[in-house]
Amino acid sequence: MRRRDLLTGLGAGAVATGLAGCSETDCGDGATQQSHQSFNWKMVTTWPPKFPMLGTGALYLADIIEQMSGGRLKIKVYAAGELVPAFEVFDAVSDGTAEIGHAASYYWKGKSQAAQLFSAVPFGMNAQEMNAWIMHGDGLELWQEVYAPFNIIPAPVGNSGVQMGGWFNREINSVDDLRGLKMRIPGLGAEVLRRAGGTPVSMPGSEIFTSLQTGAIDATEFVGPANDLAFGFHQVAKYYYYPGWHEPTALLEGLINRDAFNALPRDLQVIVLRACDAASQNMLADYTASNQRALSTLVNEHGVELRPFPADVLDRLRTLTDEILDETAADDPLFARVLDNYREFKRDVSAWHDVSENVVYQRLRG
Repeated sequence: MRRRDLLTGLGAGAVATGLAGCSETDCGDGATQQSHQSFNWKMVTTWPPKFPMLGTGALYLADIIEQMSGGRLKIKVYAAGELVPAFEVFDAVSDGTAEIGHAASYYWKGKSQAAQLFSAVPFGMNAQEMNAWIMHGDGLELWQEVYAPFNIIPAPVGNSGVQMGGWFNREINSVDDLRGLKMRIPGLGAEVLRRAGGTPVSMPGSEIFTSLQTGAIDATEFVGPANDLAFGFHQVAKYYYYPGWHEPTALLEGLINRDAFNALPRDLQVIVLRACDAASQNMLADYTASNQRALSTLVNEHGVELRPFPADVLDRLRTLTDEILDETAADDPLFARVLDNYREFKRDVSAWHDVSENVVYQRLRG
């Protein structure tokens, strides 16, 4: 399996003393492969405390690592602002202030433009396709390469699935309605909005409600119905638009300090990475189950007005997306290499989905 190959050869010192030669079946089976030493790690996150799916996903990861390790590796989880501010998670893990972080890679474009491609690409791959690229394509290997200079090992730890387009206090009937729009939106989607004439605003989730309420921003996206209901956005915004063109999926990440990882015995190294896999699968299932219930509540109990983005607006945003991706690639060789690989995988998997998944959605479902 491609995923196993990558886990057992993270490369260039990542786990040279750990996972080399270790398989799924032989790690941790004998006394020579285990240590009774215990470890205590800190996890910093970009999420509010115990926030549904995101904050609870971080707690889930910490809990199953402790259970799988028999208590030999315990992780204390810190929500955004409790140990470091939300947007300092990357640096905290890089310098060893915390051994592990839970976040989304598009927050770190200031570190590397290519980091954004491992979270969400506007009009890009969906959750199933993104997981396939990471787990069985070249995605994880490229991600490791991007983060290696920062002493960080990345791992997928969650997935939102397709997101909603966001909450707006003005109608979006044409591309002109995006001009001057102040919207909380991260990553590549923010650059697309800027190119369309809007003003993207970067802020952690905890600040969004008040900003909408006071008029500091006109619109926001976050994830989807479950998180949006928890934040109460329906109380301060009128229109709820779909689809989430900017994030057809959002892959969440675990950021692992390389030195802390290498200090673990190899069975605990495997437990950490396998737990990341399990947490990633669990979060996507949680979102799928929770979003449908929350959407029903928003529409039927709170009278939220669902609106589709007009086709011409989506067409224009798609064109701007391609322009921005191509321009960024022209200026950044690493971004270009990752983007080329991403696009190649997307093209190939789309050919398969055109005769499989897409047909089911379009023709076979009642």
